[in-house]
Amino acid sequence: MDLLNTLVDKGLRRELPTREEALAVLATSDDDLLDVVAAAGKVRRHWFGRRVKLNYLVNLKSGLCPEDCSYCSQRLGSTTGILKYTWLKPDQASQAAAAGLAGGAKRVCLVASGRGPTDRDVDRVAGTIKAIKDQNEGVEVCACLGLLSDGQAERLREAGADAYNHNLNTSEATYGDITTTHTYADRVDTVQKAHAAGLSACSGLIAGMGESDEDLVDVVHSLRELDPDSVPVNFLIPVEGTPLAKEWHLTPQRCLRILAMVRFVCPDVEVRIAGGREVHLRTMQPLALHLANSIFLGDYLTTEGQAGKADLEMIADAGFEVEGSDQVTLPEHRAAGGCHEGGGGCASATDGPQVNEARTDLVAVRRRGAGTDLAPNA
Repeated sequence: MDLLNTLVDKGLRRELPTREEALAVLATSDDDLLDVVAAAGKVRRHWFGRRVKLNYLVNLKSGLCPEDCSYCSQRLGSTTGILKYTWLKPDQASQAAAAGLAGGAKRVCLVASGRGPTDRDVDRVAGTIKAIKDQNEGVEVCACLGLLSDGQAERLREAGADAYNHNLNTSEATYGDITTTHTYADRVDTVQKAHAAGLSACSGLIAGMGESDEDLVDVVHSLRELDPDSVPVNFLIPVEGTPLAKEWHLTPQRCLRILAMVRFVCPDVEVRIAGGREVHLRTMQPLALHLANSIFLGDYLTTEGQAGKADLEMIADAGFEVEGSDQVTLPEHRAAGGCHEGGGGCASATDGPQVNEARTDLVAVRRRGAGTDLAPNA
């Protein structure tokens, strides 16, 4: 396909695909799917070889959130029956992190529900970062605490945080349909604050919320413009008790097309398969490793993931290798502070996503690990 040859060439040069080209990737047929994966895989291997970075989530504070994000089981008024607890102490969080690090993770992602941290919360997280780093030499720590106020990103950086995550989630045009208690601009502002403070910015999206192809392309192009070092791609987990519990739009094939599109638009960025890969990619997860160079190990914030041992076996069986703590994730030009070129084009309309059969049997609320007395999945 001429389209795929063009996209591979652009990916190797870090040139931005047009919106029309990105939309065309999402519109490819199932017959062409393996060709799409192979083409995007060339770009992935060019920048990241066959390495897979492992990340581990620690939910520092679960539930009890005043925001109304429709996709989230921790939202205001949630009836999902998830674990709910206030802040873990630094030693509890460090113990939880140790399980993931022992399983091969090189980055720990410290997440707390809520609109954003108070200054006291930043102090709490600073203590947790210190506890984790004191016990684990070379570990990367990413904080994800919501919207940041002036000066908080700098304080987290001084405390030893390496990165800050705040996802855009969906396009600016449809953001108000998903969340009303804060704005798309608020999220962009927090990513920019992280950048300005010298933190490695991490920002991604959630697919499967009923968005159009245009919405997906728009948010990924917006992410390219923000220039984060890592882009987590979440696939909506439709948890019962949330407003989006009936949104089952994803097939394994569509998930692979979305990941391929993200790789073409963000060729030299750490593309991470985040929440929902087990639910929607299912047995196609190994193919996704040809597109993304990073995954979460074990469980997610409020739902269970694939067994950590199974993740490691999957990586090995697919012919990939776990990235070591002594290896630099990003290509040299990005690790040195390089940025993408600008550009873009006009989008054309495409058909909406095909509805997939609901697989509620694959969604399991987390009952182990942080906030419980049970061993974590790592």
